[in-house]
Amino acid sequence: MKIEQIYTGCIAHAAYYVESDGEVAIFDPLRDIQPYLDRAQSDHARIKYVFETHFHADFVSGHLDLMQKTGAAIVFGPTAKPNYQAIIAEDNQVFSLGKIKIQVLHTPGHTLESTTYLILDESGREHAIITGDTLFIGDVGRPDLVQYVNSSLTEEILARKLFHSLRDKIMPLPDHIIVYPNHGAGSACGKNMSKETTDTLGNQKQTNYALRSDMTEGEFVKELLTGLTPPPQYFPKNVLMNIKGYESLDTVLTKAKKPLTVFEFIKLTEQPEVLILDTRDAADFAKAHIPNSINIGLNGGFAVWVGETISDINQKIVLVTEPGKEEESMIRLSRVGFDHTIGFLENGYQAWKKAGLKSGKIERIRASVFDETVLYSDTVVLDVRKKSEYDSEHLLSSTSIPLNILENHLEELSLENAYLIYCAGGYRSMIAASILKKNGFIRVADVIGGYNEIKKRTQLEKTTYVCPSSLL
Repeated sequence: MKIEQIYTGCIAHAAYYVESDGEVAIFDPLRDIQPYLDRAQSDHARIKYVFETHFHADFVSGHLDLMQKTGAAIVFGPTAKPNYQAIIAEDNQVFSLGKIKIQVLHTPGHTLESTTYLILDESGREHAIITGDTLFIGDVGRPDLVQYVNSSLTEEILARKLFHSLRDKIMPLPDHIIVYPNHGAGSACGKNMSKETTDTLGNQKQTNYALRSDMTEGEFVKELLTGLTPPPQYFPKNVLMNIKGYESLDTVLTKAKKPLTVFEFIKLTEQPEVLILDTRDAADFAKAHIPNSINIGLNGGFAVWVGETISDINQKIVLVTEPGKEEESMIRLSRVGFDHTIGFLENGYQAWKKAGLKSGKIERIRASVFDETVLYSDTVVLDVRKKSEYDSEHLLSSTSIPLNILENHLEELSLENAYLIYCAGGYRSMIAASILKKNGFIRVADVIGGYNEIKKRTQLEKTTYVCPSSLL
């Protein structure tokens, strides 16, 4: 038996490849399924099943493409109602995979159909559980997502179901079994996930707050619901795609892989419904970029911040990327359901530069000089971190508008003011700066390295600020 965790850090997602005696099961696959196909081919094995732990909110699953390309059967747990062919398993139903067994444990709470899969080895011994969003390392799944697609299922109803699922189905299992969750630290599907992505159940019983043996149902509900923040706006849209179905990734990429000359690019992007998305690093974007584009760099939480900042999942997108990064950008967009890329600028920004066309720039300042000069009176220091980050610590006199809601709060800002933007490390601040520039704010700069670097060099109670030349 082989169990391989396939972890994708940019969205903190874990899929699982399980193989026994020439038969394979894939659990919670991403939209780009080629890695699973390659592994099966290397093992001279056949993909027999695609198991889904639940209808995912934070990504679009690859189950339909796997079924179409391999003939594998899709399996959901009890109560699931997909709009396509799938096996809806019964609680405790057992599936054979080569010489091992996979047992269905219905564990509602994160969602109604949430299911844990118990892996029984060749001798029938309990070996591991693939828990989806029921149990994470250090946390459990948030119970408030379903209400965004079904208002009758409140977070308290599902929290109580999760309490019983954990105690009736998970905690009675032996301590030695391995826990394989669907997410790790950085995912918005929980609030306290560990950076570790596997553990033994016994250790989780000792260290996971939600598995305390003396915890009452009321205490569990209170602790689980305390501190939950609203989920990313794209979550309900991804849920519906996973329930209803979607176009194959091959079809999406065929439409997206349209190289555009500079002339074609200009003509296309003159349409108001088309968004220019630049996926280069923040430093490159800051030095020079195509006017009216926004920057969300591939070298960061790209898909998550696309989903958080672009409100329309059907947004028509034209890409500007580093040459050779076009397809990667398209695939990572599709992971969160943004399937309407309609082309890319051939040879990227260099083609624009070669054509001698006007470019924009955004000044960046180093945190090491942040305390040398006082800002001008009309300069706003804008903190675009999450509210919880801001509440924990922030620069004196800074204004908090989290990045995920920035575009909906632009009316609170004045075009007459200058804005110096910081986040934790410098990734989000450039996204925010590009959004402001696109919306007509001229005097904009961001801080390289963000708050983390500022804090290293500045005593917060005495903070003064440097004024970049772009803000003068």
